[in-house]
Amino acid sequence: MTTFTHRDGQHVEIDGARIYCECQGDPDAPALVLLHGGFGDIETFNAIAPGLGSAHWLIGIDSRGQGKSTLGTLPLTYRRIEQDVAAVLAHLGVQRCSVIGHSDGGIAALRLAASGTVRIDKLVTIGAHWTLEADDPTRALYAGVTAASWREMYPHSVERYRALNPEPDFQRLASALVAMWLASDPDGYPGETIARIACELLVIRGDEDPLVSRRHAAELADRVPGAHLANLPFAGHSPHEDKPAWVLALCDAFGA
Repeated sequence: MTTFTHRDGQHVEIDGARIYCECQGDPDAPALVLLHGGFGDIETFNAIAPGLGSAHWLIGIDSRGQGKSTLGTLPLTYRRIEQDVAAVLAHLGVQRCSVIGHSDGGIAALRLAASGTVRIDKLVTIGAHWTLEADDPTRALYAGVTAASWREMYPHSVERYRALNPEPDFQRLASALVAMWLASDPDGYPGETIARIACELLVIRGDEDPLVSRRHAAELADRVPGAHLANLPFAGHSPHEDKPAWVLALCDAFGA
């Protein structure tokens, strides 16, 4: 069974940080990159990895500061994550791939697709913002997140981070993530640059997602020519974990 284990990978030195990546599946198959959400790691894709690994070479990347990747000294931004992904793929010799990105991973993937730095065949975003307007109620939710509040709500997440990360500093990571979520500069959300995306795009949103609204997901799909939108009932912010069979069926129909 194809799953991520945090045992079979490698670290890549990138601009002051050690970024962890792990490859699973058939290396001769088309490459599929998996980018996780905030406070997560590559194993959050393990509910769908077996279904994807039969037809793809899976490349999981722990985002800077999360999983087994160190945070380094540079500011954490979506541009920084985008650049890390491009550098890992260059290190692996991957010239073209498809991408599935959840939340923060989906935002970085939108940036990557818009920049054209990496040739992307198909892109699937799950619960990802393309912009975050000043009056978006999600901003207030993000502003209220602290290391203490996250630890209270998701103690297992913090324990997992401390067990995996080679340089654990949860307070620093939480502050860095919140700053990234709230940023409104060019290093942040891709904004209207998504109109440059030339690859095929599938936008997936859980209908009970408290962060990304139906309107927002539809706006993303409307701004990218030919994009598809799937709003999954009875699913939250992480439908690949809530409803993995449904997400796999969508990815299969999309050809990703």
